[in-house]
Amino acid sequence: MTDTIVVKIGSSSLTSEEGGLNRERIAFFAHELAALHEAGHQVLLVTSGAVAAGFRKIGYASRPKIIHEKQAAAAVGQALLMQAYQEAFGSYGDRGGIGVAQILLTRADFSNRKRIQNAQMTIDELLKQRIVPIVNENDTVATEELKFSENDTLSALVGNLVKAKQLVIITDMDGLYTEDPRKNPAAKRIDRVGQISDDILSFAGGAGSAVGTGGMRSKIEASRIAMRGGVPTFIGRVVEPGDLQLAVSGNGRGTYFDTSLHNLPMKKQWLGFHSMPQGRIIVDEGAERALIEGGKSLLPAGIRTIEGDFHPGDVVEVCNLQGQTLGRGVVNYDAAQAQAAAGLSSEEVRRRVEVARMEVIHRDEWVTLKN
Repeated sequence: MTDTIVVKIGSSSLTSEEGGLNRERIAFFAHELAALHEAGHQVLLVTSGAVAAGFRKIGYASRPKIIHEKQAAAAVGQALLMQAYQEAFGSYGDRGGIGVAQILLTRADFSNRKRIQNAQMTIDELLKQRIVPIVNENDTVATEELKFSENDTLSALVGNLVKAKQLVIITDMDGLYTEDPRKNPAAKRIDRVGQISDDILSFAGGAGSAVGTGGMRSKIEASRIAMRGGVPTFIGRVVEPGDLQLAVSGNGRGTYFDTSLHNLPMKKQWLGFHSMPQGRIIVDEGAERALIEGGKSLLPAGIRTIEGDFHPGDVVEVCNLQGQTLGRGVVNYDAAQAQAAAGLSSEEVRRRVEVARMEVIHRDEWVTLKN
C-alpha cells in the first residue's frame, strides 16, 4: 500500500505580513511536495491562506475581523490560492505537471458521517490517480461557532481520515522547546514526544504571527488528535530544499510525536473526533477505571451527574470528577433516564427505570480520548 503523507502549511508561510500571496514561497513548497510525490508517496496538502490572500485584493486595509468580510476575502482568496498552486505544480511530473484538486471542508462535514465518507472516497480516488488534493476550510460558509479554530486541527482530522503514514505540520519554529527560544536562548528543544502530558502542553505558547491564527499549542492539540488516530506527527521547519524529505525520513528540523496506536476504524474516528456531543456524563473513579483500563461498558452505578438534554442514539462526552474528558460514546438512555438511574445498581435500575438495555454506553459504541 502506498504511503500517504499529509502536509499542513499555514498562512504565515504562504503570505506576506501585509497580506497577499508570496509566490516564491508557494513555488518552494510545491518543489518540496513534488519531490515526495515523485518519490512514490501519495501527497495531500492542507493549506491555509485564503483570507490572507484575498483581503488586499478585495480592498480591505487589514485582515478583516467581521465574519462576512472574512467570508468575502476567502471567496476571492481561494481562487488566487488554487491558481498559484496549479501554476507551481505545473512544471513537475511526467504528465504535463502534477495535477491538483481543491477540497473545501467544514466541521459540519465531519460531523455528518455520510458526508465525510463521501469526502473520503473522493480524496482516495484523487490520490489513486496521483492528483494532489489541496484541502482548506470552506471559510465562505463556515460560521464562527462551527469553525475549526485553525487548520492544524483540520490537518489532523484529514490525516486520520486518510489513514496517513505521517502528518507534517510546517511552522516557523524548529519544533517544541521547553521555553520560547526567541526569549530564552537556554531553552531546549524536545526531539521526540511519546505522550502529550500537561508538561508538554505547558511548553506551548500563543500565536506568533498577525497573518496566521494557530500557535504551538494548537499544533500540539492537533498532534494529540492525530496520535489518537494512529498517525505520527512532525512539527517543525521546512526552509531549505530537501527539508520536507528529511522530515518524512525522521531527520527533520523539529519535534516528532510518536504513537504506538493503530488507525481507528472510520466509525470510531467519527465518534471520537467529528461527532457533536449533545451532553456530558460525569462518572466516578470506578467507572473511569472500567472505561479506560478495563475496556468495559458504562453502567448506571458509575454515573454521578448528567449535563445537557440528550436522547438514545446521541453522542455524549464522558468526564471524570476532575472535569477531564475520558472519551465519547453513543448513549442508550435519554437524559432523564440517565439521571434517574445514576448511582443505582443494575438490579435497582431494572426495578425503578424503564430502559431498553442496561449499558448506558456499550463498549462497542465508545472511544477513549484520554491519554
